[in-house]
Amino acid sequence: MHKLIFLLSLLLLFSCSSTTTKQTINNRFVRAVPTAFQGTLNAHNTVRIALGLKPLRWSSKLALYAQQWANHQAKTQNCFMQHRPHYESPFRQIYGENLFWASPKRWSDGKVELQQINIREVIKAWADEVDDYNYNTNSCRTGEQCGHYTQIVWRESEAVGCAKVVCADKSQLWVCNYDPPGNYIGERPY
Repeated sequence: MHKLIFLLSLLLLFSCSSTTTKQTINNRFVRAVPTAFQGTLNAHNTVRIALGLKPLRWSSKLALYAQQWANHQAKTQNCFMQHRPHYESPFRQIYGENLFWASPKRWSDGKVELQQINIREVIKAWADEVDDYNYNTNSCRTGEQCGHYTQIVWRESEAVGCAKVVCADKSQLWVCNYDPPGNYIGERPY
C-alpha cells in the first residue's frame, strides 16, 4: 500500500512539474513578443483559426529581419513603402512580407503629429482584404489588393515577426515577415 501511495505521489509530482514546465515555456514564449507588438499573434491567429489553419508563433529572428528593412527604408527612403528586392543584394527577400505605411496627421495650423496606430489595426487592415479576395478564382477583385490577406492565411506559414519605424516626417512603416513565405502565383493560400 505504501508503495502504491509513493508511486501515485511521484506520478502527481512529475505531472505537476511537467505542467509547470509547459507553463514556464509558454510564458517565456509570450514574453518574447515585444510590448509594441502584443496582440500580433492573436490578430493573425484569429483570422487563421477561422479557416482551420494552424496558428502562427512569434519569431524574434523574423522581427529582427523586419526591423532591418524598416530601418533601411527609414534611413534611405523616408519610410517609403517598398518590399525587399528579390534579386541578389544585402537586403534580398527570403521571407513572406506585409508592409503598412501611415502618414502623419497634418493640422491646418501646420502642426504635424504621429498617428497613434497599433499592430492590431495594421493586421486588421490587411485581414480586411478578404472582401477583395475570391477563393474560387484565387484572385483579387479588379483594381484591389488582397495579397496581405493571403500572406496572413498562407497555410504553410508557421512564424511571424514584425517591426515598426517612425521617420523624421512622422510617417511610419510597419513590416511583418512570415516563414515559410507564401503568395506563390497559381497556388491557393489554404
